[in-house]
Amino acid sequence: MPKQFVYTAQPTRVVFGADAWHTLKAEIGLLGAQKALVLCTARQRGLAEQAYGALGKSAAAIYDQATMHVPLAVVQEARVALTRSNADCLIAIGGGSTIGLAKALALGTGLPILAVPTTYSGSEMTSVYGVTESGTKKTGKDARVLPKTVIYDPQLTMKLPYDISVTSGMNAIAHAAEGLYAQDSNPMITLLAEEGIRAMASGLRQLQHQKNDVNAREQCLYGAWLCGTVLGSAGMALHHKLCHTLGGSFNLPHAQTHSIVLPYAMAYNASFAPSAMQRISCALQRSNQSAASALYDLAQELGAPMALRAIGMRAADLDQAADIAVAQPYWNPRPVERDHIRTLLQYAFEGLRPE
Repeated sequence: MPKQFVYTAQPTRVVFGADAWHTLKAEIGLLGAQKALVLCTARQRGLAEQAYGALGKSAAAIYDQATMHVPLAVVQEARVALTRSNADCLIAIGGGSTIGLAKALALGTGLPILAVPTTYSGSEMTSVYGVTESGTKKTGKDARVLPKTVIYDPQLTMKLPYDISVTSGMNAIAHAAEGLYAQDSNPMITLLAEEGIRAMASGLRQLQHQKNDVNAREQCLYGAWLCGTVLGSAGMALHHKLCHTLGGSFNLPHAQTHSIVLPYAMAYNASFAPSAMQRISCALQRSNQSAASALYDLAQELGAPMALRAIGMRAADLDQAADIAVAQPYWNPRPVERDHIRTLLQYAFEGLRPE
């Protein structure tokens, strides 16, 4: 029998497999909105312009300066653009950077968000927000930032580079992995997490052989939805704290950091969450391996970066990273101890196989 638990469903409308540009205007109407500010990164300006054209008179403006880790200065600039546009809703087209910016704007305004993900980050399914200020990423949860509608269009992920697809997918797997041992986990979250890990790993393995396989892209996007739902419904633990520290304080790339750190965070927590680890291994179809080694092997098999030093981390900053990570730790099944965290970071820095 399951232990006592509480499960709260997230009130997000999900439109999966649709043509985003033919769906967008109708979905804005269902939100009761009249004018939308379209958000994107500079690299995805073209997609934003397609959305702008599809919206017709419902388009207010485009803001194309969304930036990784959501710097406060960018949020402030975007607020000015939002005020000038007179928009009454936000459309976020892209990955975690753009959706994160939309969340920061919604936090202060209460405007509804319609998200059109083009990566597998899963941010679109959560009420988690984060803003980086003075070298520290500050995170929180608020119902106002949860997107009201999410349109999943696999065609929009077809041009996502393979290397980014892999690290973005590993990022999604991290959400599900931590959900399996989260303080507020429950049977529904367990089901979603296992299926999300299975779907994402399967999709990524298919992409390895055929980069333009739409079925593989659909599988990955399906996995991203499930893994994101887990993150939105269950708490974060050590893995996410480490990645928020490394990204916010040392400006490491978000998805790559998640991909590298994940096996080591699982190894750290393995003996304190044995059931979760067994479920992860089974979902990866590696039931004869530890979760940590199975995740490490998956990342290596897919060609992901394997060491923090390979993505810009300096050895001289590892002590500071450990200090920051333990200063205000998230809940974790195993006590967060500074010396052990420093050792974990050393392994991740060098890309050594987790023990």
